[in-house]
Order: sequence, then structure tokens, then C-alpha cells
Amino acid sequence: MLDIRTLVPELLDLLPSNDASAVQSRRDLQRINSFMFQPQIMARLLLKTYGARPPRRIVELGGGDGTFALKVARRLAPRWPGVTLVLVDCKDIVAKATREAFKSIGWTLETSIGDVFDVLKNPDFGFADVVCINLFLHHFEGVELRNLLALIAGKTKCVVACEPRRSLFALTGSRMVFALGCNNVSRHDAFVSVKAGFKGSELSGLWPNFGTNGKRWDTRETGAGLFTHTFIAKVADDRPQI
Repeated sequence: MLDIRTLVPELLDLLPSNDASAVQSRRDLQRINSFMFQPQIMARLLLKTYGARPPRRIVELGGGDGTFALKVARRLAPRWPGVTLVLVDCKDIVAKATREAFKSIGWTLETSIGDVFDVLKNPDFGFADVVCINLFLHHFEGVELRNLLALIAGKTKCVVACEPRRSLFALTGSRMVFALGCNNVSRHDAFVSVKAGFKGSELSGLWPNFGTNGKRWDTRETGAGLFTHTFIAKVADDRPQI
């Protein structure tokens, strides 16, 4: 049943951003991220992959309302001061309080609103020291996913992604999110996101062999926690090695 990825549209993506169910579902997603330890996993992988030297510019794809990125930034700010974080999303839903919270930890928050393909194809978008991705790649499949990964590879030398793990255990867990108080939108989306998730080396198989200036990439995929599939890509000539 889980040997092949199955994509079904997630309800949150179809609802207006100000719809009451969508607002509640975004709150649910914060709880689900915390339950999955996603902020901790992302922060740990970023430090391990990029190293102690602070990046200047981090781009998060599918950054949503910025609350996930803020939790990660709070863990990184003591070691990585003065970072500029760019959130890419199709909706402008970052609250003023979230923007102020980034300022309070010494980070600069920028947003780039639009289709992710259009944003990454824009030559003015610039280069990122790190691209981080949380629960976003599983929205794409086939040629579209391969093209997205190629665009990402052209914008950075380091990528860290945390995606749903496609496993029977995770699928069973997705049925239990009602216990976190999640609404019907979140319950639906949790289940279908696992079926669209990743396992093995599926993302590595779609990643381009060569990146910036023709340098070879190192890639790694593994599980983290109970429900998370992680993907790391780093230009091989950069250190530290992953």
C-alpha cells in the first residue's frame, strides 16, 4: 500500500487563508510540528550540515506563517547571529508579532510571495547559503518535483529538508492527530501527507548529480524521530562533510 507515493490535494492548500478552518488548521500544524519534534530536528541538522560558521542568508520554501521557522531560529540564534531568513510562500500570512519576534533574536525576516517555481526562476532572487524545507516537497511528484529540486540546486550549496516518512507506523500515527485537538482539515491532510511522503533514497534519486559551478553533490536520506524523513544535499567540496 505504501510502496508507491500517492498524492491527494491537501485541504489547507485549497482554502482561503482567512477561512476559519484554515486558521485553525495552521494552529494544528504548529502542534503537529511540535509533536514530531520538527523544529529540534531541523535545527540540529542545519548546525550539523552547515557547521558553526553562521550563514548569511537562509531561504525556507513553503514557509507559511513563519512560526515553524521562528522556533528553529530561536534554537540557532545563539550560535548563528545576524542571519537573514527569507520565507517563500504563495500566501502572505506572516503576522506582525512573528516579524517582531525575529527582530528580538537579532534575525532579519524577509518574505517572497508567489509560486515557488516563479520565485526560484527569478534571477533577482539571489543565492542562499542554505535552503531549508519543512513538509513541503511531498506536495510535488514526477517531473514537477524533479524540476523543483533542480531549481533549488541552482540557488544554494546546502539543502536540509524534513518531510513526512511514508511508513505504516507514521500512517497509523496520522490517524491519531485528533487526540491533539486537530480539526477535520488537519486530520485529512495528516493522513494524505504520509501517503505522499518519502522513504529510502527517493529524493536522492531525483536530485541533480552536479550543482553550482559543476561541483558534485553529496546527498543523504534517513529517518529522524518517529515520523520524519530527512534529506540533506551539500556540494561535495564544501566542508564539513555530511
